[in-house]
Amino acid sequence: MLSVMTIRRLATFASRLGAATLAVALLAASPVAAAEDGGLDRQRLRQTLDAVHEAGMYGIYSNVVDGRRSWKGASGVADAETRRPMRPDMVHRAGSITKSFVAVAVLQQVGKGTIELDAPIGRYLPELIPGERGQQITVRMLLNHTSHIANHTDVLFPTVESLDANRFRTFPPEELARAGLGAPATGQPGVTPGAYSNTNFVIAGLLLEKVTGTSAERYITDHVFRKAGLRHTSFPRTPYLPGPSSKAYEALFGYFDPPKDYSVYNMSWAWTSGAVASTMEDLNRFFRLLLRGELLDATLLAEMQKTVPIRSFSGAVFDYGLGIFPLDLPCGRFWGHDGSVPGMQTFAFSNADGGHQFAFGTNLRNYQQLDENGGPVAHAIDFAIGDHLLEAACGPDTAATRAARPLPAIGVDGGTATP
Repeated sequence: MLSVMTIRRLATFASRLGAATLAVALLAASPVAAAEDGGLDRQRLRQTLDAVHEAGMYGIYSNVVDGRRSWKGASGVADAETRRPMRPDMVHRAGSITKSFVAVAVLQQVGKGTIELDAPIGRYLPELIPGERGQQITVRMLLNHTSHIANHTDVLFPTVESLDANRFRTFPPEELARAGLGAPATGQPGVTPGAYSNTNFVIAGLLLEKVTGTSAERYITDHVFRKAGLRHTSFPRTPYLPGPSSKAYEALFGYFDPPKDYSVYNMSWAWTSGAVASTMEDLNRFFRLLLRGELLDATLLAEMQKTVPIRSFSGAVFDYGLGIFPLDLPCGRFWGHDGSVPGMQTFAFSNADGGHQFAFGTNLRNYQQLDENGGPVAHAIDFAIGDHLLEAACGPDTAATRAARPLPAIGVDGGTATP
């Protein structure tokens, strides 16, 4: 049995910020302008996608949109035993990208005047967060992770064994919230850097229910998913993914050998912090409409993009807005989120004007080995994912940027390595 401290650092029991340090991991010396025609090098996109599979990833699917141009592809297998191939349109667990949907829903209510962004959460949920703590923590602090409420998944999943023990358990949202609230706070409310915590967005879901009088899933479905025209995005009602989907393989840094499939899982443990399932095309559509100002007005979108420093699960400090964070790449700044659940990882980002998006998902997590300090050692997959991400985001600029200065590759949960 692994120790609790090791589990907290290494296991994928929560929708961890695997991309939390992408802004650092993929930085070049200076931004370069995007190609004038946008451009999608379909051959290079296919090559870099296949390279991820060839490096050892079971399967990956990807979608890139540049104005009216789009590309989608898949490589590898959705089932390691049957060799069923991956398809670009498969439904995928989006993990913490759920937080972006929830933040939009809360900000919609801010726009309607039913929620004040800088009001104390105790005004709305006095029984859940009573007294001084309820007065100190504001709605904004939940959405930008500066509440310093502990992460409930550290409490509910203390060992590797609990990952299987809770596979079909239904957790009431209030139980999730109280688990995080009952654990020691990570700091003083409002003090930066904040601390990334799934519990913040569980409480945001309970806040939505309080002010709308309906379930958070129903409100988000009606007013975010449907408003954005997302046809394949949902909170699954059963432990099974709806529609064609891949298996979800968790290696846990060699603890599971061969990697174990967690595609069937009751996602109530994540709820409004990470239970959404979607497709890469839907994720791109969502972030395109969001950054174009079609889901929130300009004032609320600007609030969403006000960032503060917070600390990820890996310990890295990065800038975070309200349910989204910036990713600074050689071709400019992108906004979006990543998501992780056992066996699945997702990245979805849009440039600032909503003109270019990329999203991709993988079906094997924590495939690296650990070094003597318990940290992940960069794998060839990490470098290949970094190459595909840069090609998807920057297109024709990628080669010139790499020629000027080689870029570090990304790693799981904030781990990076320089080639």
